[in-house]
Amino acid sequence: MPDDRLLHDPEGGVPRLIAIMARLRDPASGCPWDIEQDFASIAPYTIEEAYEVADAIDQENWQELRGELGDLLLQVVFHAQIAKDRGLFDIEDVARAIADKMVARHPHVFGDESRDKSAEQQTRDWEAIKAAERAAQARVGTLDGVALGLPALLRAVKLQKRAARVGFDWPQTAQVLDKITEEVAELHEAAASLPHDKIEEEFGDLLFVMANLARHMQVCPETALRRANAKFTRRFERIEALLADIGKTPGESDLAEMDALWNRAKAEERQ
Repeated sequence: MPDDRLLHDPEGGVPRLIAIMARLRDPASGCPWDIEQDFASIAPYTIEEAYEVADAIDQENWQELRGELGDLLLQVVFHAQIAKDRGLFDIEDVARAIADKMVARHPHVFGDESRDKSAEQQTRDWEAIKAAERAAQARVGTLDGVALGLPALLRAVKLQKRAARVGFDWPQTAQVLDKITEEVAELHEAAASLPHDKIEEEFGDLLFVMANLARHMQVCPETALRRANAKFTRRFERIEALLADIGKTPGESDLAEMDALWNRAKAEERQ
C-alpha cells in the first residue's frame, strides 16, 4: 500500500502536488477523468489558466494571483505526468531543461560575460542565443519555431519581430500608420463589392498591420485589448446601474439614451 502521508501533508510543497497528480492518473485508483486526458485535451485548459494569471495581474489581485499560479502550475505537472506515463520525460526533465536554458541564455549572470551592458543589448544577445539554438535544431527559416497555437495577435507580433531581425520592417511608425490607412481603404472596398471571405481577408490584413503598429509603439496588443475589454465592461455595467436607478433595463432603453449614459460613465471615470 503506498504511503499517503505526503498526499495529505500541507507542507509537502511541489513534491506533494506531483504525488497528487500521479495518484489522479493511476490506472487502478485514480480519477477516471484525469486518466483519460492527453496533451491535446489538456492544452485548452493550460491556455485558459495562463490568461487567468494575466487577468489577476491586471486586477492587481495578489491573493487571486496566488491561486491562479497554482492552477497554472497544476497544468505543467499534469502535462509532465502524461509524458511520464508514456515514457517520454518527467517533471525533473522539464525543470532541468528550463534551468539549462536559463543558464545558457544568461552568460552575463552565470558565465564570464560582463553585466555592464544595457537592457537593449541584453535583449539583442538573448535573441542571438535563441537564433543559435534554432540553427542547432535545424530551424533555419526566419519564421521557424513561432508557435501556431499562440493567440493570433501575439503570433502576428512575433512573426513581425522575426522578420524585422533580417531588415523586413518599416523604419518609422509613420509608415505603419500610412499602411493602416491603405488597409482601411481596401477593407471599405471589399465590404462594398467582394464576397465574405475576401472581406475577412482584408480585415485580417488590417489587424495584422495594427499588431505591427503595437510593436512599433512598444505596446502589447493582447494587453491593450484586454484593457479595452475591461473598460467596456466597466462602463456598460455603469449604464445598466444608471438605468436600474430609473427602473429600466438596457432592453427598455435606446441607443441615444445609452450613449448619453456611456458619456456620463466616461466622464465619471475622469473625475
